[in-house]
Amino acid sequence: MKIAAIIFFIFSAFLLLGAIKYFLELTRPGVYPPKQILKKRAAALAGGGGIFLLIAIMITYFL
Repeated sequence: MKIAAIIFFIFSAFLLLGAIKYFLELTRPGVYPPKQILKKRAAALAGGGGIFLLIAIMITYFL
């Protein structure tokens, strides 16, 4: 089960880093794609990263 937790932590880190990348792109002027799309992508990646992080924590502490 430790391997599964590690995999979930890694997926979580990748998704959260992707969300940070999109949040940083929001601060740049004249960026393509439009800011609404970047906000949706960042929110989706952050939500997925949070879910993976919660699953990893639950595996680590409860199993």
